[in-house]
Amino acid sequence: MNFQLYDLQDNSIVIQKEYPGSFRVNQPLLEERSFEMKSHGSEWRYQELYFHGVHIGFGDIRLRESLTLGFKSDFETIEMHFGLKGCSKGLIDTMDSRVVFESNSHNIIYANQVAGEMHWEKDLVQLCEINMTAAFFKRFLPEGFADTDRFRNAMEGGKSSLWNKRNYPINRQMYQLLHDIMHCDRQGMFKRMFLEAKVIELLLLQLEQFAAEPWLPQGINKRDVDKIYAVREYICHNLYKHSSLIDLAHMAGTNEFVLKKGFKELFGTTVFSFWNDLKMEEAKQLLLDQELSIAEVADRMGYKHPRHFSTAFKRKFGILPLAWRR
Repeated sequence: MNFQLYDLQDNSIVIQKEYPGSFRVNQPLLEERSFEMKSHGSEWRYQELYFHGVHIGFGDIRLRESLTLGFKSDFETIEMHFGLKGCSKGLIDTMDSRVVFESNSHNIIYANQVAGEMHWEKDLVQLCEINMTAAFFKRFLPEGFADTDRFRNAMEGGKSSLWNKRNYPINRQMYQLLHDIMHCDRQGMFKRMFLEAKVIELLLLQLEQFAAEPWLPQGINKRDVDKIYAVREYICHNLYKHSSLIDLAHMAGTNEFVLKKGFKELFGTTVFSFWNDLKMEEAKQLLLDQELSIAEVADRMGYKHPRHFSTAFKRKFGILPLAWRR
């Protein structure tokens, strides 16, 4: 099982990887790889995790200029693809149209011994791709949906295909799972168990979203969608800061109404409920650090009184901070 990226001018290999035995054979192994490189005016950082039936790859590409490379693979795979930042385009020899992923979008791809060209736009591209064997994927393929039947028929006929011609937005729950996968610090078998559970849960969220009504933004143009995602990213990297809705809207170059309405539509929650949920998840981790008192954690989360923090923590998780710490 071999995958190559190569220069279209001289056919020189840029990246070549062979899937290890831990991907193909049912054994209690988790194999980890990573690489960094500079090539064709770009800088690559990429991490990979392999276990039976699943390959997880994630990282970023920093490009001074747009880049196009050839690619080819000699195996069958189902890929859960998450475009986190930037724009990538794939021209696949056995598909009728380009596969395009812009920021904050996802889809599922069936690829069977494909070749073609990959193009990345200038600046930063971040992605997470989870490849599965057909046997692994079919365990969770639901019955009774037109898209499911069409995708299953494509797989059985060996014809590369997208689950849906239109990509869907990455929602809040998906982002949390992607974060958990990419920042997992468990080891050995426990790490494998954790990752497999998260991959299945992430697949569940994709399939649920596909099975619901087709996603169409109601009155939100692409420019505003990008601005709303920029606010989400700001929140994720500035948990302890204090900003009003107007501050956040102005920072992103939009207005309060567009931000409030669009955030709810894209992520299924309000701006500050989202922010508070992230803080509470952070608080759970901080409470495991015995060097910080509950009062100190409460203060870091922006609560003036530890009692108010404890009440909010129990409302969120059904357990008091002290009991969680024990």
